[in-house]
Amino acid sequence: MSEGKKTKYINAGRDKKWTNGVVNPPVQRASTVVFKTVAEKHHATVNRANKTLFYGRRGTTTHFAFQDAMTEIEGGAGCALYPCGTAAISNTILSFVETGDHILMVDTCYEPTRDFCDKIMKKMGVETTYYDPMIGEGIRELIQPNTKVLFLESPGSITMEVQDVPTLSSIAHEHDIIVMLDNTWSAGVHFSPFEHGVDISIQAATKYIVGHSDVMLGTAVASEKYWDQLREQSYLMGQCVSPDDAYLGLRGIRTLDVRLRQHAENSLKVAEWLQNRPEVDHVRHPALDTCPGHEFFKRDFTGGNGLFSFVLKTSYPRATTALLDGMEHFSMGYSWGGYESLILANEPKSFNSLRTVANPNFEGTLVRIHIGLEDVDDLIADLEAGFARYNALILEKEATI
Repeated sequence: MSEGKKTKYINAGRDKKWTNGVVNPPVQRASTVVFKTVAEKHHATVNRANKTLFYGRRGTTTHFAFQDAMTEIEGGAGCALYPCGTAAISNTILSFVETGDHILMVDTCYEPTRDFCDKIMKKMGVETTYYDPMIGEGIRELIQPNTKVLFLESPGSITMEVQDVPTLSSIAHEHDIIVMLDNTWSAGVHFSPFEHGVDISIQAATKYIVGHSDVMLGTAVASEKYWDQLREQSYLMGQCVSPDDAYLGLRGIRTLDVRLRQHAENSLKVAEWLQNRPEVDHVRHPALDTCPGHEFFKRDFTGGNGLFSFVLKTSYPRATTALLDGMEHFSMGYSWGGYESLILANEPKSFNSLRTVANPNFEGTLVRIHIGLEDVDDLIADLEAGFARYNALILEKEATI
């Protein structure tokens, strides 16, 4: 019997062999697994890569349940676990490249991903070419004979460009290139990676999977073609996570759908309100046509979340500081995906060190916000008060000109 998505999130990873008669899979902590007979040890050794208790780094029943759940949600053949999203990205790439290889990396990638390519991959003799997220068919011109990986992130970090994943994936596969996607924004819920040509879907489960801003966790779900290599290479690099963290990721999945729907509803209300503010040049919310790649969002995604950006008409750091300081419900923090609302500002010049081919074509300050689960009216009132502080500084500046 097929299950609806909401039912899947409730049942994923709850096989009886993991739950042992209770609702939630228990937290099983272990390093050493002991065997009473040579036959038992032999069985565990032979099946160590197939969710069999062998040694703590291979996982316990808690890890196996979480891996099952993520595989069921995103599709694919298996899920590797990592201590954070950055580890998931770097170790997934490391699992498939070697000296002399070439990577195509989206220019709007998460900043630590860029640092990994520029500082670690470069040192290992792996070349990275950054490409515009909206390149589409033009990606053909950047493919080299030694291109091994095409890395996508959609929507992009900070500036929120939505990529044409099916087109990019199809072209990559013509050249036997592995397609990797940072799928954190959709949480694997609103974008089905393997239905759109992705080979490995990576998430910072720190964000929406856990959902409560209290765990560092990463996942990578791979297709059957690449699962064995991802699993074994990650194991050899020592990647493992605490069973307690795996449990919290598993627990977060139970409310994932309802949380995302509320985040999306709240964020769209705030985004539409921001569109009418005189201080705002445009809003970069994938569900709005002012966001680059909005047409791909409508075609490929089934919903949104709480994260988006808006661009102010001017760049005046003192006024931006006044906007951010004094917020009651928005806090400043380098993450998102929790139940709380967050806000960060990026001046246009800051992108010069982060982008090489996709520098944004606006002059005003970009403000990225994560809309949490608070009352929307409270969040709007908070932003309105922030704009009042912002405008006071703008008027003060104009008066001195």
